[in-house]
Amino acid sequence: MAYDLAAIRAQFPSLAIEDNGKPRVYLDNPAGTQVPSRVVDAMSECLLTSNANVGGYFATSRAAGTIVADARHAMADLLNAASPDEIVFGQNMTSITLHMSRSIGRLFRPGDEIVLSRMDHDANVWPWVMMARDHELEIKWLPFDTASFEFELEVLDELLTDRTRLVCVGAASNLTGTLNDVVAICAKARAAGALTYIDAVQSVPHVVTDVQAIGCDFLACSPYKFFGPHQGVLYGRREVLEQLEAYKVRPAPTDVPGRFEPGTQSHEGFAGITAAVEYLAWIGETMVGASGRPAALRAAMRKLFDYEQALAAQLIDGLRELDGVTVQGITAADALERRVPTVAFTHERLAPDAIASALAEENIFVWSGHNYAVEVARALGILESGGAVRIGPVHYNSAAEIDVTLEALREIIEA
Repeated sequence: MAYDLAAIRAQFPSLAIEDNGKPRVYLDNPAGTQVPSRVVDAMSECLLTSNANVGGYFATSRAAGTIVADARHAMADLLNAASPDEIVFGQNMTSITLHMSRSIGRLFRPGDEIVLSRMDHDANVWPWVMMARDHELEIKWLPFDTASFEFELEVLDELLTDRTRLVCVGAASNLTGTLNDVVAICAKARAAGALTYIDAVQSVPHVVTDVQAIGCDFLACSPYKFFGPHQGVLYGRREVLEQLEAYKVRPAPTDVPGRFEPGTQSHEGFAGITAAVEYLAWIGETMVGASGRPAALRAAMRKLFDYEQALAAQLIDGLRELDGVTVQGITAADALERRVPTVAFTHERLAPDAIASALAEENIFVWSGHNYAVEVARALGILESGGAVRIGPVHYNSAAEIDVTLEALREIIEA
């Protein structure tokens, strides 16, 4: 069945907005995507008809409880968790990780070791650095090859010891776009007796995510990166969650996962999460012919990945033709399946901020800087020079938008 871009774009009202006669070109998606109408509708419906705390006997409270349960089931389907009780909600991935690091840290003793990655967003770096300081842990760093933009996993073998307690790594880089072999990484960590914490914020919007196949203990993601509201989601393997002491107030729930969700949660956000997952399932149903939400989600993500690969190839090929441009990531045509369509580049003369600002004048939205990938930018030698320009198409972007962006870049560089 054909990929229907027109039907996709019709789901997103914001894609039709113009400013001073110029259409908006949303290529800032690694920082946050646009949302389909059904997400807005679901959140509005929640606020209008189900705006109450959970746990009461009255209608709005019962309805709010259903919204929470539905969202857990939706995320369990998207991530292939064994149970909805393995889904923890929070404000965003960073907040969840900071919160959970306090509980996880209590499992460790002075002298224990953790492994962190030089390819990660700081949300999967600094919470663990602070945890290590608090508990007198030793930090070991997993570097990446700055020529291939990939990990050399034999280096991980050298880092793992009988004192390794935790390995934290990203499934995909938010700067270079590299997709990491988290299945192999988790297997190595598990063999060493270590827990694993995967930052999947940049991979979940683009690829099939199966926490059981990955074999991780924790996996964090952000629905606002996959067409939902500003929320965070954590998968935690139930056996591990049950070992952890939660930082919470005394009247709060004591069960898993509720004890890790302090305070009143954003129920309207949960409604939006369910709607975002159902949007993705709709793609699998209507454009692949899959039936049942889990199967439809897997089919949708495979379909979207294929479409986005074409956009990534078009973008990378075009960038490489521009004078003075260096793509900071995998560029080989036969290796694009090892990356998501997030593409970063630098220019030999123009600063990233200057390029992003000039593109904004054309109503083309991109990001510049280190994008919180401090360790990555430092390893690539671009941190002090302003980082990179980051362009991140997703499945609602078009080949025409890539062409417009490349032509605008050509004019900026040649000016």
